Amino acid sequence: MGITYFEQERIFKLDTASTSYLIGIVDEENFPGHIYYGKRITDHRLGHLLRVEEPPFVPSRNAGERVSFLDTFATEYPTHGVGDYREAALKIRTKDGHRACGLHYVSHEIFEGKKKIPGLPTSFAGESGCSTIEIVCVDKHLNLKVILSYCVFEKEDVITRHVAVENDGSEEFFIEKAASMSIDMDNRDFEMLTLHGSWARERHKQRRKLGIGYQGTSSGRGESSHQNHPFMALMTENCTWDQGEIYGVQMMYSGNFDMQAEVNQFNCVRWQAGIGTKDFCWKLAPGETFYTPEALLTYSAEGIDKMTANYHEFIRNHVLRGKYKDKKRPILINNWEATYFAFDTEKLLSIAKQAAGLGIEMLVMDDGWFGKRNLDNCSLGDWQVNEQKLPGGLSYLVDEVNKLGMKFGIWFEPEMVSPDSDLYREHPDWAIAVPGRTPGMVRTQYVLDFSRKEVVDNIWNQMELVLKSANVEYVKWDMNRPLSDLGSAVLEPERQGELAHRYMLGVYELQERLVTNFPDVLLENCSGGGARFDAGMLYYSPQIWCSDDTDAIERLAIQEGTAMIYPLSTMGAHISDCPNHAVGRTTPFETRGYVALAGTFGYELDVTRIPDKDREMIPDQVALYHKYNDLVREGDYYRLESYQDNHLFDCWQVVSKDKKESLVTWIQVLGGPSRHSRVVRLKGLAPDKRYRIEGEDMVLTGDSLMYAGICMPVMSGDFLGKLVHLVQE
Repeated sequence: MGITYFEQERIFKLDTASTSYLIGIVDEENFPGHIYYGKRITDHRLGHLLRVEEPPFVPSRNAGERVSFLDTFATEYPTHGVGDYREAALKIRTKDGHRACGLHYVSHEIFEGKKKIPGLPTSFAGESGCSTIEIVCVDKHLNLKVILSYCVFEKEDVITRHVAVENDGSEEFFIEKAASMSIDMDNRDFEMLTLHGSWARERHKQRRKLGIGYQGTSSGRGESSHQNHPFMALMTENCTWDQGEIYGVQMMYSGNFDMQAEVNQFNCVRWQAGIGTKDFCWKLAPGETFYTPEALLTYSAEGIDKMTANYHEFIRNHVLRGKYKDKKRPILINNWEATYFAFDTEKLLSIAKQAAGLGIEMLVMDDGWFGKRNLDNCSLGDWQVNEQKLPGGLSYLVDEVNKLGMKFGIWFEPEMVSPDSDLYREHPDWAIAVPGRTPGMVRTQYVLDFSRKEVVDNIWNQMELVLKSANVEYVKWDMNRPLSDLGSAVLEPERQGELAHRYMLGVYELQERLVTNFPDVLLENCSGGGARFDAGMLYYSPQIWCSDDTDAIERLAIQEGTAMIYPLSTMGAHISDCPNHAVGRTTPFETRGYVALAGTFGYELDVTRIPDKDREMIPDQVALYHKYNDLVREGDYYRLESYQDNHLFDCWQVVSKDKKESLVTWIQVLGGPSRHSRVVRLKGLAPDKRYRIEGEDMVLTGDSLMYAGICMPVMSGDFLGKLVHLVQE
């Protein structure tokens, strides 16, 4: 077991394969303090790091400086209003309007495995297992109990944290903030790494030095968002891909979030992550418990690549579920960029017939198959097949597709409703809105109030009828707008601040129904592309549409940022037509294929209308997918070069677990005159084994490939690529 309690010193020690995390209980009032998180250590007697034997000392020794103590102590889960002026992890408001709260340790429990968090996506023990400690703290004045849960995944070097807040009193109180984690530690000239963007350019890296005060990232859009991602890392100044120290945290949550690093006057860092506080307030009645989502922490002393490896293994082993978690996904062709709304059965079957002959394995029918929807201004919420477009209904189309040897998939946007829909005309109060105020629209649509069971039930009943009516084997779940005008027609006034989180709980409930009742269906989440690409969504779907921008060059930065914390198998990546619909760029069909091989791989085009030379390449691309996908899906990922950093070229590598095989992808973005070939040093190989480079006479040892490197050629032109496949002899 990776958790030990040392009773004499009152210290908890949590150990993974490479890291240690220490918590100490101090003074007569049992203050929980953070001692250490970092590289694995042997000793546990490190209470001196809490600095309680130096001014201002603990309250039992120097009661006159209690506030000074609270404002400097490395608190494990800090609270608001009693003297700690740094950002609190927990903020409580009583019925009388008071906000003072203080937590004191009373007990703990250590056990193997972990518990499911009610209503929320939760990592699970899996085959490699985990151990859990629950530290119980109380505020006796408020009759408040807070359970700090830590789950230790030793093999993956990940520690997850979440919190349960219980009202053991006779009066309600209000939670204004409940972070999932908080850590206080000395600042070592840390830099902060976050992921930012917008629609069609998600998850671009941003690295900056921590300064005094508050800095961080957040979303108040009701989703984890295009703009800011629920991930933050603190790293030492010398940290690169393969050296230096880095602490990472990501949220297993898909709604509003806050992540923050605060540097105080003593150059100490308070690092927090949790549900976003914007518009949030939760009424907790007597006997009720509020649960925060999980925060996923990891530490690497070997640079960013090791953090990446930790997260990849953790998500593969302890987040992804279902039939497809470890399975090759069918190569699909989606009709969206091929036809948009202008399709019927005949057009879809013409695409399917051509695609089937080229080795493509699934046809996905995107937006426009339901209600009277021929533009994006109507019919969301009316999930009945439009038989004017699809004569004979869904069953006829699916049967014909199946006869071609192809699977069939379908698009839904379950969380949305159009003002021009039968559902909205019958139930206008089902849309999120502030009474008396006309809510703002995006894409001519409103958001359904998924905090209401009857709304979730209605949408589920409609979806279930569709999915039972034909042999549907894939669902693309989309969400094309953020939340605004937050108001629910049924929540009482003092619970309106719960709407955004209750909405998210409703989304999770509906997705759980889908994967439970249709376990053989492959679910791919999407939110206007990549606005809700997070570990919470991955609990329900093994892949997420990475971005609506399918341009191969734009995808380099998007997929680099995504792959930094998520396995390649989770990234929806397709080859689309050119000029690209998002940016207007034309790139070689071959290069588009190389970039898409780093994800789930598929096509987003009208295969009947593309140039013959492109169409003729598809069977070869399909063959490459089948040749390399097991390696890409299961192997260890390494970043070799970053186009986002150097603006000229990109390079990544995947190595099989047994180190017998590796695939290197090189993309020359811009050609140029008078250049040498680029020496690239590989990673992750067995140093003493010999590797043959496929298609070449060269055979080199792993240490030569890693420390001396190979030359990537200068090619004539822009947007060109090369695959290097190595096999151990």
